[in-house]
Amino acid sequence: MRRGRAYTFTYGDGVPLYPLLTITRQTTGKVIIRGGPDLTDRQDEVKINISTYEWSVRLFSTLRRLLSVNIKMHHDRGQVAEGEIFLFNHFARFETFIPQYLIYQESGAYCRSVAASEFFQGDDALTNYLLSVGAVPHNHPRLIAYLAEEILRGRKVIIFPEGGMVKDRRSQDRKGRYSIYSRTALERRKHHTGAAVLSLAVDILKQSIQLAFEQNDQCQIDHWMKRLEFNDPLLLQNAANRPSTIVPANITFYPMRVSDNLLHSGFELINKGISRRLSEELLIEGNILLKNTDMDIHLGDILYSRDYWSWWVKPIVKQLAPDMKSLDELLLRENAHPNIKHRLLTSRLRQNALRLRNDYMKAIYSEVTINLSHIASLIIYYLLEKNQTAISSDLFHRTLYLAVKSVQKIPNINLHRSLQDSSCYGELAIGECAGLDQFFLTASQLELIEHENDRYLFMPKLCKDHEFDQIRLENMIEVYANEARPVTGLTQLIGHSINQAQHIDPRQMAALLFDDEIQSYHWDKKQFSKPRHQEINNKETATESAEPLLIVPKNPNPLGIVLVHGFLASPAEVFSFAEKLGHLGFTVIAPRLKGHGTSPWDLRERSWKEWLASVQRAYRIMQHYCEDICLIGFSTGGALSLLAAAEQPDGLAGVVAISTPVKFRNKNMIFVPLVHHANRLMRWLPSYEGIMPFRHNNTEHPEINYSTMPLHSLFELRLMVTQLTKQLADIHCPTLLLQGDEDPVVVPDSARRVYEKISSKEKSLEIIQSNRHGILNENIGNTQGIIIQYLKGLNSRFTNTAIETTVVEPAKQKLVV
Repeated sequence: MRRGRAYTFTYGDGVPLYPLLTITRQTTGKVIIRGGPDLTDRQDEVKINISTYEWSVRLFSTLRRLLSVNIKMHHDRGQVAEGEIFLFNHFARFETFIPQYLIYQESGAYCRSVAASEFFQGDDALTNYLLSVGAVPHNHPRLIAYLAEEILRGRKVIIFPEGGMVKDRRSQDRKGRYSIYSRTALERRKHHTGAAVLSLAVDILKQSIQLAFEQNDQCQIDHWMKRLEFNDPLLLQNAANRPSTIVPANITFYPMRVSDNLLHSGFELINKGISRRLSEELLIEGNILLKNTDMDIHLGDILYSRDYWSWWVKPIVKQLAPDMKSLDELLLRENAHPNIKHRLLTSRLRQNALRLRNDYMKAIYSEVTINLSHIASLIIYYLLEKNQTAISSDLFHRTLYLAVKSVQKIPNINLHRSLQDSSCYGELAIGECAGLDQFFLTASQLELIEHENDRYLFMPKLCKDHEFDQIRLENMIEVYANEARPVTGLTQLIGHSINQAQHIDPRQMAALLFDDEIQSYHWDKKQFSKPRHQEINNKETATESAEPLLIVPKNPNPLGIVLVHGFLASPAEVFSFAEKLGHLGFTVIAPRLKGHGTSPWDLRERSWKEWLASVQRAYRIMQHYCEDICLIGFSTGGALSLLAAAEQPDGLAGVVAISTPVKFRNKNMIFVPLVHHANRLMRWLPSYEGIMPFRHNNTEHPEINYSTMPLHSLFELRLMVTQLTKQLADIHCPTLLLQGDEDPVVVPDSARRVYEKISSKEKSLEIIQSNRHGILNENIGNTQGIIIQYLKGLNSRFTNTAIETTVVEPAKQKLVV
């Protein structure tokens, strides 16, 4: 660097590192820094104000509870603890305030964040507040060097490397190269390398400090302790020994809406004539904040700066370290250095920054949380690229379902919880899904898709170009598609799913639907196995598997069986009987009623309609195997089977109900509504779960049933019985009822009441001599044999072949075709 000449700090990609900043090397050799905002007299103000920071965290916690945005930060590999620089994509203004507070709540670490200089004008309240909570203007005169020093002091740094909001979510050009639209340049550009330069500079600084300790250079150690404000050399050494890291992360919002909201309409009422850009941002972000929206933040794998240095760099650092007093000179352009080794190191830093930048941008976009709207949007644009502007609604629904099942198999992909919980997407194949309804509502509002004569018509607007500040209001489908395209393997499976949807075998579809039931069990069990559930869960005694059961014989009978367990139990209750039926050649599915077989807490959250939906899903699965189906249910399962039969579904051959409750022996059941409503009232108070949320259950089969019973579930049981009595007259199919004459749970007269009210012309009632409730599981009075004979009679109507006692060996418990 020549004396008296000014130079400009830049990023490796030529973008000024310190805008408006010059340095001059005096004849004395001293480097003078000029330009940028004058913060030299405000060092105390640049420091984080601990009390203000913590007050802001408390405020954020309060707002988080009041707003409708559901924020979740996902990580499982120590990223928060080990990460130094955290990088996020940028879609909404308010999101820039979120990561630092989440990191503080999880680790207690204070964060620095880089903000636009326009927010630091003068000595106003906003400037002072931003400085006090760790924000640094992007044109700080020593931005990179200052942040590097802060990292050594234990601060973490938040950066949004896109340099602005990417409203169209488009991160790749047509050749798949990463780039984004620049509002100032009005063209696409590469991402900034500032974060990469910072991390590499931190690594050099750490190497220099490590060398000072290795060489016992007390002068340098004292210098760095003073400069970095350390009182203990051991703490400085530990800080220098930590690896320099970057954590790429992705923020995904779902769903995104375009309808008006209170924030937008209120602001327009107060401020007439606001700009289109501000109006658009208030509309989009107001919906995110005020309407139920998930904000998923996925932290990716840690990137280590040391992996981007060549082996010969450390010897150069070793030679430069004794004279290094700060990072400022290192960050000059390489031709500004008088020392050739300095030039070489700076040149390598610039080149490595480009590699590191490319890696972390790819990682950021790969961490998107894939949701249903992403997949639906990709299907639509795949069809448009094939010049297909319409599709039957049935084929679209089936394609979307199959695409969801395929994407579940892609390794290392982040799926939104609605694509992991089959209760959210399981009815996609028949077009019943709340997420799909929301997607088409938005598409219809934007005049992008029309639904006509059981076909979806794709409007020309889908293929039009839109202004950068209007695309979210004009074509949210393109925004979703842009966001999902960088995920490896996702686009490729769309074409496969479309082809599969046109040719899939019914049994293949049934296997996928049954897989959803298995996934649902494991999902529910996981959701209700958290610390707050353990006190109740630890009281449980059940040891038998609660997974749903599917038995498909090699040469099945025409009649299929849906076998439903009872209240507080699981499919294990009917497992032995299901196996017996399988040996007789019957295809059998034993569903798990929602809330059962996982945790009493799970059951507490469920309604009887969800139990019935479990039976209905099992019936639809069986329809893929057999044209004719018999419903069999024990106790509450019997009541649900009767309710399902009352709907007269296609292919219903008959129904068998065992120990079906209409009246209960326990007189306390009359108080259940009172206790239930008292519990609901108490749950409004944050410290109370209710006056009596659970009670002990004396079960006949502790290895299968819950030992703890939610009072709410008894209330739902009463509601179900009430509904059953209203619908008994709608049952017209052949019906068999079985009831123990001294049942300790159900009043035996219940069976007679059911018998009298059903409209079936073929109906029979079998009274079993027993003082036990579980006559099916225990096969008391040959209950199972009576049912088998009944099934043989039904089956004979659909075949001329008599059923032998043992025909074929059934498939394993869980069959996936």
